[in-house]
Amino acid sequence: MGSVGRLRRSSMKTQLVSAIQLEEVEMEVNNHHQEVNSPYQEVKEPQTYSVEEAVETIGFGRFHVLLFVIMGSASIAEAMEIMLLAVVSPEIRCEWHLDDWEVALVSTMVFAGFMVCGVLSGYVADRYGRWKVVFGGSLWAAYFSLLTSFSPSYGWFIFLRLMVGCGVAGCSQGFVLKTEFIPASYRSYLLPLASIFWMVGSMLIILLGMTVVPTLGWRWMIRLSVIPSVILLLLFQLIPESARYNVSAGNVQAAVETLQRIARMNRASMPPGRLMEPVVKDRGSWRLLVSPAFRRTSLLMWYSWFVASFSYYGSVLSSSELLEKNLLCVTDADAEHQQKHSHPEDGLCYCIPFGFSDYQTLLISCLGEVALIPLNICLLNVFGRKLTMVLLELMAALFFMLVNVCSTMFGFTILLFLIRSLVSMNFNVVYIYTAEVYPTAVRSLGMGFCTSFSRIGGMIAPFIAQVLMSHSVILALLPFSVACVLCAVGAFLLPIETKGRALLQSS
Repeated sequence: MGSVGRLRRSSMKTQLVSAIQLEEVEMEVNNHHQEVNSPYQEVKEPQTYSVEEAVETIGFGRFHVLLFVIMGSASIAEAMEIMLLAVVSPEIRCEWHLDDWEVALVSTMVFAGFMVCGVLSGYVADRYGRWKVVFGGSLWAAYFSLLTSFSPSYGWFIFLRLMVGCGVAGCSQGFVLKTEFIPASYRSYLLPLASIFWMVGSMLIILLGMTVVPTLGWRWMIRLSVIPSVILLLLFQLIPESARYNVSAGNVQAAVETLQRIARMNRASMPPGRLMEPVVKDRGSWRLLVSPAFRRTSLLMWYSWFVASFSYYGSVLSSSELLEKNLLCVTDADAEHQQKHSHPEDGLCYCIPFGFSDYQTLLISCLGEVALIPLNICLLNVFGRKLTMVLLELMAALFFMLVNVCSTMFGFTILLFLIRSLVSMNFNVVYIYTAEVYPTAVRSLGMGFCTSFSRIGGMIAPFIAQVLMSHSVILALLPFSVACVLCAVGAFLLPIETKGRALLQSS
């Protein structure tokens, strides 16, 4: 009986286990059918990333060093074309017996070309690409600058300089191209360092003036100044089109290839997934610049750019004019600096060409372009873009008025050095803020509008610094000081702070 009972219990356990296993199998089969037939099956979304995320993931590396050097070198060529005016003015004044207003008109025509083509180059860069505009502008500027050296008359000279200004407007889009590749955390460090290249260009043209003009003349100085532009055209082939622009134009594959190339050069990895951003249809639309989101920013930035150019070129041309005509109140002036510029009664131009010491003073003032870069970087990272502009403008206003105070030649050299530092730092901050505040869809157009307004300031500055200066030093410097104070107020009222903010792709 005991053995029979054990057999029955064992048989019941076996049947129970089999039933449980059968039920589990049926449940798995039913679940499988439900997963296959369910219309609400959850599908895992593929990973995607934006250009901003790719730029930040790849980080800073060898590509950015190459980008910084080549696009920075564009500033060398641009600076040489602009600063050439300060060096060549005494020479053409003497050769063609020009009045003050005719000398000032040379600078004005350059900035007029820049103003007209500034908006056009920005529109073309947003519609067809940044790289094409930078390359075409550099080629245009180099070609017409070379033709300038063969000018048979004053009329031809100012026409060809107008054409040069138009080409330089395209070169300025290089700043946008450079900004769009740099990670956010590096922009406040790298972009101010671009002033080094502008200083190098300024010093090169002054050194050419010092060595070439006394022996071969100003025409050969211009011809030699074109050489850096020709070299730069070859180096541009190493820089790709902006990935941000390609994405906004719908050319995603080209953007991916560019980002992969940068990742390889930097020995970094791409973010997982695939690049996906919406195509921007309103690229290059001026309406976005004056839309409610950007209207106040645009108006204040247009004035800020006007003052940045007005004060910068005012300081450059004022230094040249004060030295050429010996208008400074120098307490220890030597015989060379006691001779005054004047127009005799017979109407012929009395020429005082730059002496060696004048070139030295201009060189030292050029060092002001980079001497305070560490301070500029510190201000940008501590106070942000807005307050940095406010502080720099107020200090520049003060130092412009101090030029009217009598001092030694050494004291004036230091003063001109500090003014050049402050206005250069402010110009650099204005560039950075503009490139950061506008979205990719209108970044180049926004920069184009701003640079055009800046050239209005550049057009006016020569008539203040080179014409009014002959009548009254204090009346000539007062407009620069007042404009800087008003600009400081405008910078304080800007509604957006871009410190540490990612670049916008669209509005």
